[in-house]
Amino acid sequence: MSTVLDLVRDDLRDFGGYSSARTAKLQGEIWLNANESAWANPGDPAASCRRYPDPQPQALRERLAGLYGCQPEQLLIGRGSDEVIDLLVRALCVPGRDAVLYTPPVFGMYAVSARLQNAPALEVPLLDTEAGLVVDVDAIIATAKQGKAKLVFLCSPSNPGGLSIPLQQVQAVAEALRGQALVVVDEAYAEFADEPSATSLMERFDNIAVLRTLSKAHALAAARIGCVIADAALIAVLRRCQAPYPIPTPCSALALAGLEDAALVQTRARIAMVRSERNRLRIALSLQRCVSHVYGSDANFLLVRFNDAEAAFQALLKAGVVVRDQRAAPQLHDALRITLGTPEQNDRVLDALATLELAA
Repeated sequence: MSTVLDLVRDDLRDFGGYSSARTAKLQGEIWLNANESAWANPGDPAASCRRYPDPQPQALRERLAGLYGCQPEQLLIGRGSDEVIDLLVRALCVPGRDAVLYTPPVFGMYAVSARLQNAPALEVPLLDTEAGLVVDVDAIIATAKQGKAKLVFLCSPSNPGGLSIPLQQVQAVAEALRGQALVVVDEAYAEFADEPSATSLMERFDNIAVLRTLSKAHALAAARIGCVIADAALIAVLRRCQAPYPIPTPCSALALAGLEDAALVQTRARIAMVRSERNRLRIALSLQRCVSHVYGSDANFLLVRFNDAEAAFQALLKAGVVVRDQRAAPQLHDALRITLGTPEQNDRVLDALATLELAA
């Protein structure tokens, strides 16, 4: 019977990786095994950075596992989701042979990582429907089979589309591609959505992996803490392919502080505010004459089509508001992505766009 390890590159299944000074679980009082300085840097009063960090800080790993409902051995911490995306592509795809499938318009790192690995790219465009930008499940399965995809990236909620992928659709893809491909569900914006996590499917499908991050809802983008949740055997392989010391000690400490119970209470309150503002801003934008369409969103942003996207972009810039220009993305020649800010910041967006109404 095949397992998810059969999807790993043959030459990496038994790869030992780099054995760092922190790999060996040794005990002692005087540490002279890693060529570290005997003194703390003068600019480091807490003396927290003299030693190399734990490659996978156990306290943080356990805290994240508790947060996401998995076992610590099923979770690998990386420098944001970007690193774990790259790790997955490098560990599973033989250059020039094993393909990566993604669904444009979507987060650009899937394509970048595929290009860097010389993995063939398979694109299955999102469908622009009355419900919003949605995945074409049948086309994903057919394209993955025909193109010999080893990795299928499903972004849920999608960036920049905004909609979640129903779990039954994720299951359908994983079931159809069992033994051929790993289905990676990128849940960077899951805290803002109602759809359950795809981790709930992992007990039945070892070819599902889930990406999570502290960059969005937890407001720790600069700490660069992301993770992949997957079968424990695959996690072990990915760790051996990872850089020796991926998680800086200050970042780990900041993440732990940001995941304390009191911090989580505030985070949940802010998520609730974002969801409320998302509804308010969507309605208000849809009433502006300069707006042609506002897409539904399960994330912390809105994708908006404008009658004149350049005029809208410039009006916002003039008001000091920077939004994401999506006009170069497939199907989005007239669209801007607007992250939800505070109520006051969102009002500023509306006020800036109202100047277009007055000028018309």
